Amino acid sequence: MNLRIRDLREDADLTQKQISEIILCDQSLYSKYERGERVLPFDLAVKLADYYQVSLDYLFGRSNKRK
Repeated sequence: MNLRIRDLREDADLTQKQISEIILCDQSLYSKYERGERVLPFDLAVKLADYYQVSLDYLFGRSNKRK
């Protein structure tokens, strides 16, 4: 999943700081989610899926279909 959230962010041309502000999370903590050092909480996963308009299955790598 950490690769998916990084790829989605980069595809949207956003910095970690920008996306962390969107999902109301500290940038250093968000960086740890992207590196796989921390588990992304469900509520933040939902915010990211909503923002990027992808399914949670896609975000968590359970599907290759974005919707």
